[in-house]
Amino acid sequence: MQRIKFIDRMASGKLSRRAMLRGASAFGVGLVVLPRLPQAAEVLTCLEWAGYDAPGYFTSYVGKHGGAPNFSIFSGEEDALAKVLAGFKADVMHPCNYSVNRFVDAKVASEIDTAKLSNWKDVFPALQTASGVVMGGKVVMAPADWGNSSIAYRTDLVDADFAKNESWSIFYDDKYAGKVSMTDNEVAIAIGMMTTGAKYEDAAQVTGETLLAAAKNWGVKAVKNSRFLWNDPSELQQALASGEVVAAYAWNDVYRNVKREGVPIAYAKPKEGYFTWFCGLTLLNTGKADPALAYDFIDAWLSPETGKLLIDESGYGHANIKSFALADKQAVADMGITDPAEHMKNGTLFIQVSDAVQSEWNKAWGDVKALKQ
Repeated sequence: MQRIKFIDRMASGKLSRRAMLRGASAFGVGLVVLPRLPQAAEVLTCLEWAGYDAPGYFTSYVGKHGGAPNFSIFSGEEDALAKVLAGFKADVMHPCNYSVNRFVDAKVASEIDTAKLSNWKDVFPALQTASGVVMGGKVVMAPADWGNSSIAYRTDLVDADFAKNESWSIFYDDKYAGKVSMTDNEVAIAIGMMTTGAKYEDAAQVTGETLLAAAKNWGVKAVKNSRFLWNDPSELQQALASGEVVAAYAWNDVYRNVKREGVPIAYAKPKEGYFTWFCGLTLLNTGKADPALAYDFIDAWLSPETGKLLIDESGYGHANIKSFALADKQAVADMGITDPAEHMKNGTLFIQVSDAVQSEWNKAWGDVKALKQ
């Protein structure tokens, strides 16, 4: 997912996804002004994405403490980490699973005692033990928001054989040259390897000559065949709606928005597997507030009521499985989900990779894109 970088880790990718949260109209709650906590107590300080500071996401916290936390908005996890390391005092951070290790390695993250979270028991089991949630046998992130990366495609414009046999191979098929759009991210190389039978967990960590060969083959094909490599989901939505592209690497919200325009579109379950990205809340040891406040804030985020808001208004999923029962059924269906538990179980979770591996992948993807210029 964007910034960081393995999947959707490019800063531009994460920013464009979060940009959809920024408008107050997106959630109908962004303009609410809440009182701060009494100054006699140290106010909880949260490092957060723009849009997620809307009060609807932590209603129970406000109800219990009479006011909102302080928020410092960041543009990406590296920006947030640099701020903390420079001395900024924050109590809670909202990273995604593939970047948590950066905070743990920097020794600014604390273990989360899940016994203090009343909603933890309702978090999807697959997320409770996922990469980035548990490190060194300790829970270091409470999963909150999640979504998928799969193929959104025009059912009226792709060949019937693709619809019957959905596959990531469409991005590497010269028959679709100029008609598809891959995300501007190095995951395109790993996906290509997956079309030949490689498992994502293995493909994502290859290095050296193996990576260079894969980049030369699959990376080059993905770039060459793409009408454009996308960073802005609104641009992608327009291209799918107009038919400029017939298939694209996309998130649930892109599929939902195009579908709501009445365009004939489907969200694939590729035979190689679809991806699941997720983000959540991490305790930082750099803040000054009472740790009990941080736990109350995290627990508020994990509530099914927060999940309902997220699902209904953003097109993203929520870590609390009960939120899907509260959410609008059409909103869930518009995400391309019928059975949330089964859907989560069958998704391929993005993993963390070491900084050394990531650096190689960044360079490989940069070199691939340079060939088209």
